[in-house]
Amino acid sequence: MAIITIARGTFSGGQKLAECVAERLGYRCVSREVLTEAAKRFDVSEDKLYKSLIERPGLLKRLTLERVHYTAYIRAALCQEVKDDNVVYHGHAGHLLLTGVPHVIRVRVMADIELRIRAAMERYSFDREEAIAFIDKVDDGRAKWTKFLYQVDWNDPSLYDIVINLDHIGISSACEIVCSTVNLEEFRTTPESQRIMDDLALSTDVRGRIAAEASIGDKEVEVEANGGVVVVCGTVNSMEEADKLKEIARKTPGAQGVESKLQVRTNW
Repeated sequence: MAIITIARGTFSGGQKLAECVAERLGYRCVSREVLTEAAKRFDVSEDKLYKSLIERPGLLKRLTLERVHYTAYIRAALCQEVKDDNVVYHGHAGHLLLTGVPHVIRVRVMADIELRIRAAMERYSFDREEAIAFIDKVDDGRAKWTKFLYQVDWNDPSLYDIVINLDHIGISSACEIVCSTVNLEEFRTTPESQRIMDDLALSTDVRGRIAAEASIGDKEVEVEANGGVVVVCGTVNSMEEADKLKEIARKTPGAQGVESKLQVRTNW
């Protein structure tokens, strides 16, 4: 069994492919639900979470922690949603949010711009110019955020295991390709790959909880996990903050221990 992520441009047919794959395999199909769960769990606006994914990064956002925190919330919610396998996720940057998990099948869907324009016009009653502007805005925003956060070009084919052009392959055939890939040895869940997924779910859960703690300056804080042991790294402003971080990690369900590599910032 596997986890499947489907990345797509606006109105590229990714949702239809995800639904087809999920139905054939008997998997769950999730997308916006991850935002809803993140918003509920961390008590933030779902609308702001969504906008943080599609709006291009401006100067103010570069200078604040808001984007980092929102990404932490979404990543934590996504990992909890998919950690038990048998799920198809179609949404922004799923393949990057789950980096390092061997049994994730990373799919990229492409489609002709004319098809996408017609779909946008039908969905939102746009005229042609409005549809083009909408598609360009969303795609450009996603590309810039991906570059800003992960230093990669989301169109780079090396980021994906399968790239499907729906101009040449219909949804049904594309669905068959993805479904058959699930049975490949390379993407089967093993005890080791499941351990990696469990550690990622734990570390992102801790990072999300830290982001939600307003009294901590966590700009330079990173969290990893290894075999259930949480490792907290980075620089904080005081020993009190360091103690709070360790306590958050210790109380997170699934944590079997905490190792601190935190340093306290020195003001010269």
